Amino acid sequence: MNKIVIFASGSGTNAENIIKYFADKDSGTVVAVFTNNPNAKVIDRAKKYQVPTEIFSRAELIEGKILQKIKNFEPDWIILAGFLLKLPQSIINAYPDKIINIHPALLPKYGGKGMYGMNVHIAVVENKEKETGITIHFVNENYDEGNIIFQKEVALSSTDSPENVAEKIHELEQRYFPEVIERLLTSNL
Repeated sequence: MNKIVIFASGSGTNAENIIKYFADKDSGTVVAVFTNNPNAKVIDRAKKYQVPTEIFSRAELIEGKILQKIKNFEPDWIILAGFLLKLPQSIINAYPDKIINIHPALLPKYGGKGMYGMNVHIAVVENKEKETGITIHFVNENYDEGNIIFQKEVALSSTDSPENVAEKIHELEQRYFPEVIERLLTSNL
């Protein structure tokens, strides 16, 4: 069975969805949740399912102290589910093509440093996009530039607000993120 470590920085709805999805699957199980935010709601969500949490600082991440903590859980995959910091090269090197992220836009549009959450949705609305969507991709040394694994589009109307766009994106994330992860676990990509 594949062991999954999730990194999240905020509310943790995607992390919880992944934990629940794999709770009764033979393909994988979530063995830990890592967060850089001691006040993140993802901590409570993980505890609800008895998933251990590791809270760390940005300095600990940059200094390389987190890699050993990750290795203690012996993960096969690392999933970034709303994690806002850039992973250091040491973690990327330790888990080549085994770290994936979800981005709330159709990359390469609206990617890069600072493009997360409502920042993305505001930009999409301001640019009067006719569609947006989600991108699930491998993580490399650059924000949102890893090879794309999966994209799903959703139509937008001229009356959509950034909040409406966020709701549409959240629905796509909840539906597709766990399924795509499972496909990766079972295909040994």
